[in-house]
Amino acid sequence: MDERRTDTREQIRVVALEMFAERGYAGTSLREIAERLGVTKAAVYYHFPTKEDILASLLKDFLAQLDELIAWTERQPRGTDTRRAALDRYAQMLGGPKTDLARFMQEGQSAIRELAAGLQVRRHFARFQALLAAPDESAEGKLRAQVALVALHLAAFGPLSPAAGEGDEGAAADRTELRAAGLRVADDVLAGAAL
Repeated sequence: MDERRTDTREQIRVVALEMFAERGYAGTSLREIAERLGVTKAAVYYHFPTKEDILASLLKDFLAQLDELIAWTERQPRGTDTRRAALDRYAQMLGGPKTDLARFMQEGQSAIRELAAGLQVRRHFARFQALLAAPDESAEGKLRAQVALVALHLAAFGPLSPAAGEGDEGAAADRTELRAAGLRVADDVLAGAAL
């Protein structure tokens, strides 16, 4: 029984993320999630009383990974090698199973900005950006850190070249090349910061 309950909960999370990405957070209701799953609205409410509860559940794993990365970065000596390694680890996070969630967080910022989950995400990113910034945390250092993260986000789920669609065989190679380019750009942006 517990396994079936866990499966339903995970199915709700998967479908909700798909629908949030397709229709936006505000454009998706719990009723529509239930309909797509072929379950009653009460079944969805049993697991998640609100959409925000679903969102918080989706973000929990991502934020736990980001917390681990922040903790690792804090334990390292400040400098170019640490920033480069932190960027690489973050790029790997974006390239793994969390890609769809990271894409939704980027594209759905306005919808989730004022929700508790959105505030939590912003706090985590502020901490991570501060670690990537130059030790004096100048305005330039902070901006460079933010631009470096944006470069990784664009590389992780930005548009592919017009010749390669997401389903094309070349798409995976293009995505790998784009991620590597994003890391180089992010590294170059941070390299200009004072150590």
